[in-house]
Amino acid sequence: MFILIGLFGVFLTLLVLPVYLHKSYVKKHEKYLKNISGPKPNPFFGNMLDFVIPTHKFMNLFSDYMDKYGTITKVYDGPQSTFLLVADENLFEYILSSPQLIEKASQYEYLQNWLGLGLLTSTGLKWKKRRRVITPAFHFSILENFVDIFERVGDVFIKKLETHIEEEKVDIYPLITLYALDIICEAAMGISVNAQLDNKSQYVRSVEEICRIITDRNFSPLDTRFYPFTINYYKEKMALKVLHAHTDTVIDRRIKEMKNCVVENNENDVGIKKKMAFLDTLLNSNCDGKPLSRTDIREEVDTFMFEGHHTISSAISFALYSLANNPSVQKKALEEQKEIFGDLKSAKPIPADLQDMKYLELVIKETLRLYPSVPFFGRNVTEDFEWEGILFPKGQQIVIMAYVIQKNPKFFPNPLEFIPERFLEIDGTHPYRYIPFSAGPRNCIGQKFAMLEMKSSISKVLRNFELFPANPNQELQLAPELVLISKSGIPLCLKKRY
Repeated sequence: MFILIGLFGVFLTLLVLPVYLHKSYVKKHEKYLKNISGPKPNPFFGNMLDFVIPTHKFMNLFSDYMDKYGTITKVYDGPQSTFLLVADENLFEYILSSPQLIEKASQYEYLQNWLGLGLLTSTGLKWKKRRRVITPAFHFSILENFVDIFERVGDVFIKKLETHIEEEKVDIYPLITLYALDIICEAAMGISVNAQLDNKSQYVRSVEEICRIITDRNFSPLDTRFYPFTINYYKEKMALKVLHAHTDTVIDRRIKEMKNCVVENNENDVGIKKKMAFLDTLLNSNCDGKPLSRTDIREEVDTFMFEGHHTISSAISFALYSLANNPSVQKKALEEQKEIFGDLKSAKPIPADLQDMKYLELVIKETLRLYPSVPFFGRNVTEDFEWEGILFPKGQQIVIMAYVIQKNPKFFPNPLEFIPERFLEIDGTHPYRYIPFSAGPRNCIGQKFAMLEMKSSISKVLRNFELFPANPNQELQLAPELVLISKSGIPLCLKKRY
């Protein structure tokens, strides 16, 4: 009898205690976030049971939340913690332009096993010093020198696409991920890996696996203390082994090559900086008078390999998909190519040609509006602050919803239509309505590199192929697995232009 009473007491405690703790949390924080609504939380799991769905349904869930509760929506990611979904341009400006609100959200800690405390995940003084060290690598005079690499690697990409001309459809995304990996390794790391000739790249598969795992962790109702007992924990270990081994190999090969080469002056006779790989910059850099450590270098290499490979793969894939599904836009983009080159077949773009691709730039901007490579990103509030009468508490996690604000019909009429020309009318007076590269102090340091690569690759495909939709009625299953991807693939049909 006493045992039964004891078990009943334990059971009752397990039921009552979470409810009590949840109500205590709500009462303790009642002065914060007043008048900000959101879905009603479960006292045991908050709202996280809403996320026990396939990842390709997440974006619709976020949009539905914000349609119902407003441009600032409170979501419980547990019984005693919340995050805010934000799609308010004025709050964006306040947060993203602030030199104090630069700390990434706590969920970025899940990236640290892979990226360490590199430029993406670090904060404070370390982030500022690293940003200062890395910025010279993205000087436009350096980036222009990579156009020949884009072309050479792009030639291999075109040959790979030619093998799919007779097929009813081809999923363009896997091919582009290998192309982008070849680009980032050679242009940024100074190493050729020939990933396009190895369509079973362990590196690519491991990147995709770890992105999926981190997304699962971000939205899991499971307490993080139980993560080491899950299958994802062991899959992450295996993926990290591949990723770090690849990075170490790249670094070792580049150090060996540099030792075997004659050191040249970094500037030519007219003062234009010669091509220097991103890795070279790190190997030759000093921070506080000391060379970067091997750990420092690997953190930044891993970070740039991810950001310069996975995000650009997403953007190029969605751009080609958009061109295939909008023939009038594709026709205008092709006409611009003809105006620049005349003979498309023998075209060899130089940096000035890429700069002249004004309409293609509009196409890319519209692609990133509809399909931002990073659909949302987070900040952690480091000190209480007040904004328009709302008190935000220290430790509050804020999710900047680029995906949502960029589809707001008040800012972008007919928001689901692909209309590149809309960017001819956007005058830049409201820069926080369109933030595919973030904004403020922590904006994307590699956005110029990304734009050059995207122009080069899309231009090359347009000059060689006519693009058609594989299935005009098929909807993409968009999923935010660190970057925006399509779980249903990105299918196209290709026809050789000549």
